[in-house]
Amino acid sequence: MAKRINKARAAVERTKLYPVDDAVKLVKTSANAKFDESIEIAMNLGVDPKHADQMVRGVVNLPNGTGRTVRVAVFARGAKADEAKAAGADIVGAEELVNTVAAGTIEFDRCIATPDMMGLVGRLGKVLGPRGLMPNPRVGTVTMDVTGAVKASKGGAVEFRVEKAGIVQGLVGKASFGEDKLVENIKAFVDAVAKAKPTGAKGTYIQRVAISSTQGPGVKVDPGTVSSGSQG
Repeated sequence: MAKRINKARAAVERTKLYPVDDAVKLVKTSANAKFDESIEIAMNLGVDPKHADQMVRGVVNLPNGTGRTVRVAVFARGAKADEAKAAGADIVGAEELVNTVAAGTIEFDRCIATPDMMGLVGRLGKVLGPRGLMPNPRVGTVTMDVTGAVKASKGGAVEFRVEKAGIVQGLVGKASFGEDKLVENIKAFVDAVAKAKPTGAKGTYIQRVAISSTQGPGVKVDPGTVSSGSQG
């Protein structure tokens, strides 16, 4: 494995900014593990998340999905619970689901709640918050449109949130995806982050962009080849 990784690293010029098409080709070539590696993006932003007016958070619906099976939980009652089940939610419940999660059993990747459930779900902040699973109206996971939220989650909705160092990371597909599909997903992700530019951001907003596979080296992408120009 070490030889394979070293060979992949040798094919990448560490300081070069690659056009996104070339970067995707390199990443796909280096993704030669025995499983279908995930392709991830990392963006360095000109923000300091310690300041409320520089927080970056949002959701992007990747045009070609993530390639990953997403387990969705919905906190809802009555007709909305039935709607969630019909839409394909994996886990649906109210008080009993809150108790299950509070006890530490979390068998889902994304969490949705109807607004009337947030009084209960709010108690799970210490459990769901650190995992990035807390429902939030800003990213469409606190909503009465349960069907739309479940289908978006299953179809390729990816939440993003800036970390302490000003970095946003996210899944943009699988190594088995065609190059065009990966490029489309990457551009959609970058565009969503660009549109989420906070009011307090100063200077260059999108500073660096890189993509990598699960076991492959990072490849730096020329921001001008993935951004629509709203990064200033």
